[in-house]
Amino acid sequence: MYEKLAEYLLSSTYVIVFTGAGISTASGISDFRGPNGLWKKYSPEIASVEFLQRDPKSFWEFYSTRMRGLFEAEPNIAHKALGELERMGLVQWIITQNIDGLHQKGGSKNVIELHGTMRKSHCSVCFESYDSVDILKRIDSGENPPICGCGGLIRPDVVLFGESVKKIEEALNIASEADMVLSIGSSLTVYPANLVPKTVKDSGGKLIIVNMQETPFDYMADEVIRDPVEIVLPELVKEIKERTKAKS
Repeated sequence: MYEKLAEYLLSSTYVIVFTGAGISTASGISDFRGPNGLWKKYSPEIASVEFLQRDPKSFWEFYSTRMRGLFEAEPNIAHKALGELERMGLVQWIITQNIDGLHQKGGSKNVIELHGTMRKSHCSVCFESYDSVDILKRIDSGENPPICGCGGLIRPDVVLFGESVKKIEEALNIASEADMVLSIGSSLTVYPANLVPKTVKDSGGKLIIVNMQETPFDYMADEVIRDPVEIVLPELVKEIKERTKAKS
């Protein structure tokens, strides 16, 4: 079913995967810009550093609800398929925009979380680190917003709108070495994260896009697949295993 995609993967020597919210929707996590996306229900302003500073209580009401949903979610078959491709030595890195930690739970080891993780929080003044599960318990007990012992406001370890992406340089260095990038479930509209697949293409590598909606990079892709990622990736693993078995 995905013979050409399997050929691309098997003929490449340094493959990275770039993922967005679309890979986690099958785990029950809303994406952001899709037909039922999060930003259809909320203003993106609520995820900004300015909103955190202006109204920390409302900020934490939103983020505590999101945290609970993410912590209850389990990796789906697409996450697990990527973990398997890494164990097979066919995928070197996953660079994700997601903050849900499902790639790691799905078995992937080499993961760069461009936008941080919900599983940790920190003080915005002294930077003391906290487990977000403990922060949720404090909010449940009535401490909203949660405050550090130093008096500073505690916040999630995520990149908010208005903040720089600290890991982008590391990600772009990896992308410049790759000869193929598989972009999965991303609208490819978020800057600077979308520089990752663009860098692979600009460096002479192949760009494969798996996304249900059109993206601004479709025109430069070597292949565009509109099927659900939870169908594409398991079928890709199956195709590669069949080819490997036929050769042995």
